[in-house]
Amino acid sequence: MPATRTLHHSHGRRILTIRPAHDQQAAARRRAATEPAWQDEYPRWRPPVELAVAWIVQHSNRRLHHRGTLKNHTWLHTRAAALSLRRLINLGLSHTGTTWQLSSATA
Repeated sequence: MPATRTLHHSHGRRILTIRPAHDQQAAARRRAATEPAWQDEYPRWRPPVELAVAWIVQHSNRRLHHRGTLKNHTWLHTRAAALSLRRLINLGLSHTGTTWQLSSATA
């Protein structure tokens, strides 16, 4: 499959670009609309995710800090990993030798 599929209107007025993941996203939306298990889980996970995004934006992470897509991509993933690790440590994650363990009191 090409990187993008582009459809042009016959008069050249409209251009519709379909990204490579379009089919996967459409299938996921259909599953979300029809699967009761997904609908039961969604309200449980949405608030914490929105709080995490709001916290990141609030703490001076709204603007990009580097020039170039690759550097910003790396920074974002490193920042997200660091925040996730800090959250897990606050929930009781510990490292003993070669294994990581989450305390059972928070699980």
